[in-house]
Amino acid sequence: MRTIKLQKPGGLDRLQVADSERVAPGYGEIVVRIGASSLNFHDYAVVTGMIPTPDGRIPMSDGAGEVVEVGEGVREFAVGDKVVSTFFPHWMDGEPALEFMLDVPGDGADGFAREYVTAPATSFTRAPQGYSDAEAATLTCAGLTAWRALVVNGQVKAGDTVLVQGTGGVSIFALQFAKAAGARVIATSSSDEKLERLRSMGADHLINYKSQENWGEVARGLTGGRGVDHVVEIGGSGTMPQSIAATRIGGHIALIGVLAGIAGNVPTMYVMQGNQRIIGLTVGARRHQQDMVRAIEANGIRPIIDKHFPLEQIADAFRHQESGKHFGKIVLDI
Repeated sequence: MRTIKLQKPGGLDRLQVADSERVAPGYGEIVVRIGASSLNFHDYAVVTGMIPTPDGRIPMSDGAGEVVEVGEGVREFAVGDKVVSTFFPHWMDGEPALEFMLDVPGDGADGFAREYVTAPATSFTRAPQGYSDAEAATLTCAGLTAWRALVVNGQVKAGDTVLVQGTGGVSIFALQFAKAAGARVIATSSSDEKLERLRSMGADHLINYKSQENWGEVARGLTGGRGVDHVVEIGGSGTMPQSIAATRIGGHIALIGVLAGIAGNVPTMYVMQGNQRIIGLTVGARRHQQDMVRAIEANGIRPIIDKHFPLEQIADAFRHQESGKHFGKIVLDI
């Protein structure tokens, strides 16, 4: 089968098309014909060598497709079922723990840049009814991160105000989940064109953070001075001071990214005075994904896909991601 392998020490020019063998399923395992994968910053960090992996690692943490073979003991899935992978194959439910966060596909174990994957059935959930493989492949990392940030940790409810940053996959899913919950959304971007697209998706207020550098205070002003209830923080240390300024007393900041820096000056006094909760998170458990799939079906949510690339053009897909021009998810068709 066609497979992409990353040669050490990493780099987009070290992604190579190779052949590998399809593996028969063992007890409790299924074989999935992978139809699509989607790009995340985590995958970019792997393929560019920021996250070191063994030589020959098969990248990509997200995968969706159709079950083509079922091993003995599998009851949850049958041949023909549409499924989507989980980011943490050992984390079924409950609180996060170190042992649950091992063997992330495309990082600690081989990932989904290949035509067939054989894995425990518990490494997948069913895909939303009516989703294409490309749509389902956007859920594993970006969709579930936004879901856990707002629904699991944030307990978002109707009437809340949610601040989302930018137009990447997590931020757009956060907007969609927030609107489905009946919340108001303040969206930020450096592009007026992208902000108008966010408005068309239901964003209630728009802020261009380049023209309004004190966007945290601007966001607070849009709430009548109260502050927002939730921030989906993808920037990290570079944007955290503005997120803190935007957040109400007792509000919640979901720290999920480091796009604007991994270290820096954070005004912790204001966090203390504001009784704010900053919760770091990485994706979620299988149970969270199952809950998310049901919510997606109930609300008719569809992911936003920016562009498709064939598997052999994986390096070009990452270059498109690197450009920052995308709106929503970038997908590999396999």
